[in-house]
Amino acid sequence: MMEEQKKPGVIRRLWRWWRRPSRLALGTLLLVGFGAGIIFWGGFNTGMEMSNREEFCISCHEMRNTVYQEYMETVHYNNRSGVRATCPDCHVPHEWGPKMVRKIQASKELYAKVFGIIDTPQKFEDHRLAMAQNEWRRMKNNNSQECRNCHNFDYMDFTAQKTVAAKMHDRAVKEGQTCIDCHKGIAHKLPEMHGIKNGF
Repeated sequence: MMEEQKKPGVIRRLWRWWRRPSRLALGTLLLVGFGAGIIFWGGFNTGMEMSNREEFCISCHEMRNTVYQEYMETVHYNNRSGVRATCPDCHVPHEWGPKMVRKIQASKELYAKVFGIIDTPQKFEDHRLAMAQNEWRRMKNNNSQECRNCHNFDYMDFTAQKTVAAKMHDRAVKEGQTCIDCHKGIAHKLPEMHGIKNGF
């Protein structure tokens, strides 16, 4: 009987505390929330950066045994200046907002890996054109921003380029073209049935 009388008192006290918490409780809550936010943000950002490394990109054998092998044969991997573009340099925007959008889009690629859509070399080749078209469309829509992080028309010295390259770059500037309009297949082989005559 006495226990039953104590319960409403405890409930009533808790209710009063929740309705009118002390300053100490509010301060503690804010401090804990702030600390938890920092820990969450640090963990989230660390995870994003870890998934932005070439080692992460080629951890799937479909990438390591196909497009990565093709990329290793290009000037973006090995060149006289020693400047190297890695997978994220070309496929992940540097800015935070666009980077998050790209990471969400990449979840579809992880889905394809996990559920066996591209888990063999043959399946990968069967889907190569669609994957390439998605990437070309993305790069066209963002004005080839990842390319422009290193290659920018504003800083190109056309007089130091080969005649054909200078002519094509000059025309691209005048016609408002972007890098991917001409440079498909520069780091990876072009898919069959791509409909592109030259990929530079």
